[in-house]
Amino acid sequence: MLTDAQCRNATCPPDKKRERLTDSAGLYLEISPAGSKRWFQKIYRDGKETRLALGSYPAVGLTAARRARDAAKLQKAEGTDPIQARKVEKLKAMNPAGDSFKVVALEWYEKQEPHWSEAHAVRAKRQFERDLFPWLGDRRLADIEPVELLATLRKIEERGAVETADRGLMLARQVWRYGVATGRVNRDITGDLKGALAPYRGTHFAAITDPERLGELLRAIKGYKGGPVVRAALRLAPLLFQRPGELRGASWAEIDLEAALWTLPSARMKRTKDGKENGQPHLVPLPTQAVQILEVLKPYTESTGLVFPGERQRSKPISENSVRTALISMGYTPDIQTWHGFRATARTMLAERLECDPLVIEAQLAHSVRDANGRAYNRTTYLKQRQTMMQRWADYLDKLAAGADVVQLKRA
Repeated sequence: MLTDAQCRNATCPPDKKRERLTDSAGLYLEISPAGSKRWFQKIYRDGKETRLALGSYPAVGLTAARRARDAAKLQKAEGTDPIQARKVEKLKAMNPAGDSFKVVALEWYEKQEPHWSEAHAVRAKRQFERDLFPWLGDRRLADIEPVELLATLRKIEERGAVETADRGLMLARQVWRYGVATGRVNRDITGDLKGALAPYRGTHFAAITDPERLGELLRAIKGYKGGPVVRAALRLAPLLFQRPGELRGASWAEIDLEAALWTLPSARMKRTKDGKENGQPHLVPLPTQAVQILEVLKPYTESTGLVFPGERQRSKPISENSVRTALISMGYTPDIQTWHGFRATARTMLAERLECDPLVIEAQLAHSVRDANGRAYNRTTYLKQRQTMMQRWADYLDKLAAGADVVQLKRA
C-alpha cells in the first residue's frame, strides 16, 4: 500500500522509460523521466489487460485515486465497461451549448434545415416556437418527464388542432432521438406517449371516382360562367391533374404548345430543398384538348407572362381559392370534390377504368417509385407512354361529359 509521502517523493530513474508504484487492487502510480505522475487502474477486457486513466498526481491525491478505482470496480461488477463509460462522458462534455430542450431542438433543426424545402422548415420552426418552446424550452432534456410533454401537447389538442398536436409529437420524437445520440439524455420518452393523444389518421382530399358523377361535374365545369382564367384552370385541373400550386403558378415560358408539352421546373415542384435545386424538371404531356384550352387563353394572359394571372394583381397567379370558390358555386363543396382531389380522381380511374400501368400513372403524378427499403429506384420518365395515356384520359373525360356509356378500354 502506498503512502502520500511515497507518491510525493517518487521519481523515475534516468535509465528507465517509466517507474510504476503499485498500491492495491490494480491501482498504480506511473512516473515519467520528465517527472509527471499519473494514476492508472488495471482493467481486464476479454482476457486482455488494459488500463483506465484516473488522473494526474497531485491534482488527484492517493485517497481520490482509490475512490476512483473502487468506482471503476463497481461499474465492472455491474456489467459496465468503465473505459467505455469514460469515453461516453468525454463525448457528452463536447456539447458546450447545453442540454435544454430548446438548445437540443435548434441544434437538430439546423442540421436538418438544409435538406428541407423552405415551406417545411418554416412550418417546423414555427411549431417549435409557438407550441413547444414556451413550455419546455428552458428545461433540461433529461429532466423532462413524459407527463410534462403530454401536458404540452394536450394544450394544442385543447384548441382543436389534433393534427398539429400529432406533428408536435413527431418533432419532439426527433429531438429526443437526437438527444440520445448526442448524450444529452439516456432514452427517448416519446414512446411512453403512445396512445395518449387523440388519434389523427390524416385527411384525404375529397375526390369523385364514379364515372357518372364525374361526368356531371365535367358538364358543370363546361357550363361555368366565370372569367376566362378561372374557367380555363377549372377545365385543365381534371385533364392534367397536377398539384394546384403547380398549375396555377404556370408561366407561358414553361408551355410549348407546338410540342404539346409543359415543362415544370424542379424549383416549383413539391420536393426537398436539394430536389428543388438539383432535380430534373417534371414533363407534363398536353393532350389536344389541353392545347386547345391554352390556345384560347393565351391572347388574354400572354402579356403577363403567367398562364393564370390574378384579376387584381396581374403579376401574381390566381389563388387556390379561385378554383375552390368556383367548385363551391357549382355545388361541389370540399367534402365532395377539391382541386387537389382531381389527382386522386385520375389516379383511381386511370387504374380501374382505363387499366393503365401504375408506374406510368405515378410518373405522371410526379411521385417517386420506391423499392422495399424505401429507396427511390425508378427514374424512368415514361414520357412516350404518358403521352398516350394522357390523350386516352382526355378522350375518356370527353365521353363522360357527353353522358356516353363508357366501357373499360384495353391497356395500350
